Parts: sequence; C-alpha cells; structure tokens
Amino acid sequence: MKRISYRHYLLVLLMLSLAFNHMDRYALALAQESIKHEFHLTDTELGLLSGIAFALFYSVMGIPIARWADRGNRVRILALTTALWSVMVAVSGFAANFAQLLMIRIGVSVGEAGCVPPAHSLIPDYFIRAERPRAAAIYALGSGIGGMIGFFLAGWLNELYGWRVMFKVLSVPGVALALLVAMTLKEPREQRVSGDMASRGLELPVSCEPPPRVGLVCRALWYNVTFRHLLACLCAIFFVTSGVWQWQATFFIRTYGMSTGDLGTWLALISGVSLVGIYLGGELMSRYAANRERLQLKVMALLYLTFGPLSSAVYLVPNRYLAFALLSVCTVGSYAINGPLFAMMQTLIPARMRAISIAIVFLFANLVGLGLGPLAAGALSDELRHFVGAQSLRYTLVLMCLVNLCVALELYQARKSVSRDLELQLTNRGGVDSTEMLRAEACQSTLP
Repeated sequence: MKRISYRHYLLVLLMLSLAFNHMDRYALALAQESIKHEFHLTDTELGLLSGIAFALFYSVMGIPIARWADRGNRVRILALTTALWSVMVAVSGFAANFAQLLMIRIGVSVGEAGCVPPAHSLIPDYFIRAERPRAAAIYALGSGIGGMIGFFLAGWLNELYGWRVMFKVLSVPGVALALLVAMTLKEPREQRVSGDMASRGLELPVSCEPPPRVGLVCRALWYNVTFRHLLACLCAIFFVTSGVWQWQATFFIRTYGMSTGDLGTWLALISGVSLVGIYLGGELMSRYAANRERLQLKVMALLYLTFGPLSSAVYLVPNRYLAFALLSVCTVGSYAINGPLFAMMQTLIPARMRAISIAIVFLFANLVGLGLGPLAAGALSDELRHFVGAQSLRYTLVLMCLVNLCVALELYQARKSVSRDLELQLTNRGGVDSTEMLRAEACQSTLP
C-alpha cells in the first residue's frame, strides 16, 4: 500500500473510532428520559450519570494512557481501548439499578479515554502543518457521524426494543473496529523512517525514550499564552456543548411530545448537517489561510460571536420545525472551528509531548465541560422549576447558550500571541530538550 493512500486510510479509521466513541453518548442523551422513568431519577441524578461521574474517570485516566501513547504503540492502545469501551457499552444494557449503571458508565469512560490522545499524536506524523486543519477536520467528522448513527439507531431501537437492547446493539461496531485497527494499522515509530517523510516536511517519528514528566509538560503549556487561551476556549465549548446536547433530546420530548424514533431521525439529520460545517472549516482554512493562524483565530471568533448566541433562539421559538431549522444553521457555523482549532493545538505542541498535552487539555475541558455541563444544566433545571414550572429546561438551555460569548472572547484574545508562540515551537522541533523549551518559554512570557 502506498504511503499516500495508507495515511488517508489511517485517518479514516481514526475518524471512525471517534464516531463510535461519541455514538453511545448521543444514545444516552436520547434514552435518558426512558432511563429516568424506569429508575425514578431526578434531573440532577441524570446529570450526574451523563456528566461528572463519566467525565472524572474519562479525564483522569486520559493522563496515564497518554503518557503510554507518547512512548509506546499508539495503534495497540487505540485497539485495546476501543474494545474495552465497546464491551462496557454492551454491559450497560444489563444494569439493574441506577448505581450499577453509574459504575458501568465509569467503565465506559476509562475505555473512551484512550481514543483522542493517540489519534491527535498520530495525525501530525503523516500530515504537515499546512495540511493539518483539513486532516483534523476530517478526523473531527467522526463526532458528527457518531451523532448521525447514534441518534438514528438509538432513537428507533429505544422506541421499538427499549434502551437495554439499544446499548447492546450499538456496541457491536466498536468491537469490529478494534479488530480492524489492530490488524491493519502500524505504529510509525516501529517502521523505518522513509526519505519521503523528510522530503515532505513531516516530523520524524519520535523515539521511544520516556516522555517529559507531567509537571514539566504542564509548565511548558502554561508558559504558552496562546495555548492557555485555547484551553479556556475548549472548556467553555465543552461546558455548553455537553450541557446543551445532553439535555436537548429531553427538551424536545418534554416540550413537543416527540417519540424517540422521530426525534432521533431529526437529530441524526442535524448531525449530518454538522459534517458540512466541520469539513468546510478545515477545507477553507487549509486552502485560504494555510499557515496563517492569526487569521484563522479571527474567523473562528467571528463564527462563535455570530452563531453562539443565536443558538439560544432554538429554545424560544414557537414550534419544533423552526427550532430544528435554527439548530441546523447554528450547528454548521459553530462546528466549523473544530478542525482548525485542534490543528493549531497540534502545531503548538512539541511532538514528544503531544499525546500527554492533548490528555491534559481534555482533563480540564472534560472536567469543566463534560463533567459540570450536564450536571449544571440538570441542577439549574430543578431549581428553575420552582419559578417557571414545566418550562424550566427551556430557560436553562437558553442561559447555557450565552456562555458561547466567552468562547468568542478567548479565540479573539489568542490571536495576539499565536504568531510568537508558533515561531518559538517551529524553531524548537519536537526533538528539542524540554528544559530548553521551558527556558525559552519563560523568557517569552516576560515580553510585553
């Protein structure tokens, strides 16, 4: 298999792993009203199930897995963790009570923690800086594909057979993918470095020497001003996205009396629309703003400033058809930043600490976003019920969407330092000693 075709094959498998990684989360969001009635749960308990209980272990376990990925076989890690989370999703269908389901979801989170860091470490090994917005966008398509499959299948499986059968069926593709990854992908660190990689400007595979200590990596990332802004941006995005999406299906079921089958079909179509935004964001940035990260940040800030607050209107309009139309438009606009944002983070991070850095990013983003977002929305909904009754979830989601203004602000602030931070990283390629990089970053941070 030629290298050019192999790298795209690898990217497709990474994208599919992300799709199956997200699929069960969308399924849980769609089925949580059924789970609530069977186990007699409050909205706060539902937020705990889909939020902090999952996110805590997902985030914390990402650190040791990422350290393993920075010096070990990333393909093997991806295959093992994919198999683990798929089996645990199937086990979810056997839960007899809320406590058991909570413990099983923790098991799912441990497996899913091994998806993103190895993937973000592998992509820059095959795609140069100018290609990364497009490559990262193609990888990010997995979240939209996971939404399409998850919402559609979960909606009808839940309606026809119940949420237990739904989880069992959705686990099957992940097991098959784990076998495919293990059998067909190769770890580039274990292959002979080709002259073609060097001639194309690709980073050479990093040696298997121990990666920098976590504390050293955290210090290096802290001194990178742009990285700090992007981390704050991601925390806000995850808070809104997790909080709103986890409760969105419940809102349409409560407000418009929709069945999970019909709602799943609608949300699957909207997830398909998100693919347009994700792909266009990466494609247009690679074509018209390649290696111009300052311009990319300005465009991303403008997108969130426009479509972020507009998403509040989804929960205020008088009928579901207008709500779905607005949701589609906002989804395209806000999802367009996915590829360029993560591509920029890949370029800002030295190769030998890339997986652990992404894990640290997801540690904070998931604890704040995935952990607190659904829980905060559920608790706020319970609290607002005393004042607005059955409309409490509607106004909760409206307030959550306004946090998108913080995303736009952080993206706009990041543009001030991005050129300087990128220049520092590109003059200290992945093989540079971490201590020297820290010393340079410390000097940089004192500049006006």
